[in-house]
Amino acid sequence: MNTEDWLPDTRTSYDTVATSYADQVRDLLDRTPYERAALTLFADLVRTAGGGPVADLGCGPGRITAYLHALGVDSFGMDLSPAMVEVARRDHPALRFEVGSMTDLDLADSSMAGLVAWYSLIHVPDDEIGSVFTHFRRVLRPGGPLLLGFHVGDGSRLKTHGYGGHPMRVHVHRRRPGRMAAWLNDAGFTVEAQMTLSSAESAHGGILFARRRPAVQ
Repeated sequence: MNTEDWLPDTRTSYDTVATSYADQVRDLLDRTPYERAALTLFADLVRTAGGGPVADLGCGPGRITAYLHALGVDSFGMDLSPAMVEVARRDHPALRFEVGSMTDLDLADSSMAGLVAWYSLIHVPDDEIGSVFTHFRRVLRPGGPLLLGFHVGDGSRLKTHGYGGHPMRVHVHRRRPGRMAAWLNDAGFTVEAQMTLSSAESAHGGILFARRRPAVQ
């Protein structure tokens, strides 16, 4: 499986489907009560830790960013796709969205009170995950919560069509929770909770809560 061009392929694919994708997922949280509960718990964890800015990484059209904002979180979104960011700004004009990549986060060290990557790691190849989690740890405050959503399973597939029938070229990677937890542990996180579920979001989805461990003195 050749994933060498995964970053430009992902950007181009989501630029192509941005409007159709937004229409398809806009009301998805209305049909996913367990996911709503996980996001509500995450918002509570951020507030309990003192609050502060939260980045929704791979935010797409901004639905998760907006949901967290409605829960009282100082959230903003970042996405690789400029077209997705345009849609997010259109649909949520009061919120902040910017173009950026989780592979090279343009955020200051220890500046984030929390991070969310909601089904946005699914196109990142295995050999890039460790680097991405290292970036997550760098920008997150010690003790800050991280919330991940992902597809559970083994193997990957190449997605060539989707969201309105538009052409795409993205590899969709499925991972076991234990594997995700091991990667996080290696990057300096402590996994606190995980669950698997089946819903409109994913036929076999995973949700994982972790915190950035303090630096060893």
